[in-house]
Amino acid sequence: MRLVDEAVNAGARREAAAEILGLTVRTLQRWADQGPDSDDQRRGPHSEPGNKLSAAERRRVLKVVNSPKYRDLAPAQIVPRLADEEGIYLASESTLYRVLREEKQLTHRERSRPATSTRPAEQVATGPNQVWSWDITYLPGPVRGTFFYLYLILDVWSRKIVGGAVHEEESSDLAAQLFLSTCLRLGLDPEGLVLHSDNGSPMKGATMLATLQRLGVMPSFSRPHVSDDNPYSEALFRTLKFRPQYPSRPFASRQEAQAWVAAFIDWYNTEHRHSAIRYVTPDERHDGREKAVLERRRRIYEAARQEHPERWSGETRNWTPIATVCLNPDRKEQQAERAA
Repeated sequence: MRLVDEAVNAGARREAAAEILGLTVRTLQRWADQGPDSDDQRRGPHSEPGNKLSAAERRRVLKVVNSPKYRDLAPAQIVPRLADEEGIYLASESTLYRVLREEKQLTHRERSRPATSTRPAEQVATGPNQVWSWDITYLPGPVRGTFFYLYLILDVWSRKIVGGAVHEEESSDLAAQLFLSTCLRLGLDPEGLVLHSDNGSPMKGATMLATLQRLGVMPSFSRPHVSDDNPYSEALFRTLKFRPQYPSRPFASRQEAQAWVAAFIDWYNTEHRHSAIRYVTPDERHDGREKAVLERRRRIYEAARQEHPERWSGETRNWTPIATVCLNPDRKEQQAERAA
């Protein structure tokens, strides 16, 4: 309780502090009602349950489930087989699961293993051209069921669209060409840059990976079927398709789609004030002009506050530039942010 009170006094939310400690808010409330000097009133059972397996029965269960005949089977398969083939009943499936769990044997019991994937590593950007994110989305074509494919590359730190192209197919070769042309147009040596994407075939194709390796670019990939691992590109596509100017009818040609995308990129980079970067445009942040913009904005807000202090309940809005942007931050860091 002292730890929770200390965290709350420092500005944390009680729910977040309780979650980190593995407790519920209701438990904290009950403990607070009991007073600081009360003892833990949890007593637990006073006697063992009457249906508990004896030590000998437990050893027999473990011997059977680990025998060559049954060691590759799940308890749900073992119990009916014992009844059908040997005419015996040792224990229920839930009991077998509990015994195996207590013995730390409740793992995948076959030679094959289910597909697993780990969270992508955290990528931290403190300036432009350090971490890029890219993806492909569909644009409706002139014939029902056909599509054009929009390739977009986004700078994670500044949210600037640094490269984009519309093609009639998904291709690793086309993706590599877009990345190379983007670097040439920006005059950028991409060595050391992190390029994040999902697990699609254009992203992991041989041409694309060979190009990144030759240039010293570090590829980063989302987990299969986990769109949240590539949030910046997903959010960009949502902004694109929810624009009032997004066509209500399919594009008649690839050239028409490319012209519309070019206009969107120009608007997004030069006019759109992005909520995640203190409402400056991606171009202003990418080119280093955001500090002057935000400082001027801070002075205007402060002057308004001094003119009418009765209209302000506290400080003005924070217009300090955001220094660091994280792609797929570690869970511990996310918990700390929620607690703060």
